[in-house]
Amino acid sequence: METLKYNPDIFDLDVTPLREVNQFLHGDASGLNGKSVVIENPNGAHNIAVGLKSDIDVTIKGHAGYYAAGMNQIAKVTIEGSAGSGVAENMMSGVVHVKGFASNAAAATANGGLLIIDGDAGLRTAIALKGADVVVGGSVGSFSAFMAQAGNFVILGDAGEGLGDSIYEAKIFVRGTVKSLGADCEEKTTSPEDRKILADLLVKSGHADVNPDSFQQYGSARTLYHFHVDNAGAY
Repeated sequence: METLKYNPDIFDLDVTPLREVNQFLHGDASGLNGKSVVIENPNGAHNIAVGLKSDIDVTIKGHAGYYAAGMNQIAKVTIEGSAGSGVAENMMSGVVHVKGFASNAAAATANGGLLIIDGDAGLRTAIALKGADVVVGGSVGSFSAFMAQAGNFVILGDAGEGLGDSIYEAKIFVRGTVKSLGADCEEKTTSPEDRKILADLLVKSGHADVNPDSFQQYGSARTLYHFHVDNAGAY
């Protein structure tokens, strides 16, 4: 590949193909650690900054398409706009911050790290969550946290239908109203330990002024862990 004729820390997707940008971001971790990279004119491109494995700070100056920052490890990715479906999908660690709206399936199967969404999020947010933390400043769509196995899901707004359907051991905290709960999801009493988890996530996500006591916690009723004929209609 020929020598790049621009500042390697600033990429303009109107000039540079996304494939080249992602190849740069996937370069030698020891050379990328501590770097700050700005991606301009993303224009809703898909798969921006996916699979990052270095301690790098990436800022996307605009809207991102599908699967932005998917499979993230260690990196901090900030999207100064909205994100399409699957933002931070299968994230392992690091921080992804969406300053606008996030579409469907944000943080799907995410194993670790922190996803912050300042605005609303679409259907199936945190679906099959496996250990990550997700904080949504607005409301979330229906069937969010479906089959969520582990992790913490904080919603400062409202939740749609079927929240936490078939949930395992993830913890959900909702400040607003819930249209309906899914199968095997129920209200919980918040323990001091869970309140601390919630308070810490509010601080980390920029909501330190929000009272943790204004949230209702939800989690698994644990009636679907093993098949029982009386619950057949819920499976």
